[in-house]
Amino acid sequence: MDLEARAHAEHPDELRLWLRLLTCAQLIEKQLRTELRTRFETTLPRFDLMAQLERAPEGLRMNELSRRMMVTGGNVTGITDQLAAEGLVERVEVAGDRRAYRVRLTPRGRRLFNSMAQAHESWVVDAFGALSPEDIRALHELLGKVKASFQETV
Repeated sequence: MDLEARAHAEHPDELRLWLRLLTCAQLIEKQLRTELRTRFETTLPRFDLMAQLERAPEGLRMNELSRRMMVTGGNVTGITDQLAAEGLVERVEVAGDRRAYRVRLTPRGRRLFNSMAQAHESWVVDAFGALSPEDIRALHELLGKVKASFQETV
């Protein structure tokens, strides 16, 4: 039973909507994880770390990677160690700080990430294939209103 199935007609529509959004997000994420594992023999956290590095060609310090990914430093270290062992990322010393280093994609890592990102994009597009372009625009706009309401209160 998924989260959405737990809600009943007597629950507020807002709760039922939240559970539907959460269920859809979980279903899409499960599909993405499966595709990444099947096509690229990798995981979503590894893809996410590489995506952060792709956005920062000069590299990122480990604490910045951890903050951006919203995971512990230990998680980032483990993933970074794996990717470095595979030649997909490299550690570069930070001038003036012997204890610090930046992590960045290697050329090989960048090529692999670009392939994964193109596939990832097509999988996400496919996940919304049941919606018309108008449906997608409307849903995006409506969710934008929800997001904006939270940003106003912060």
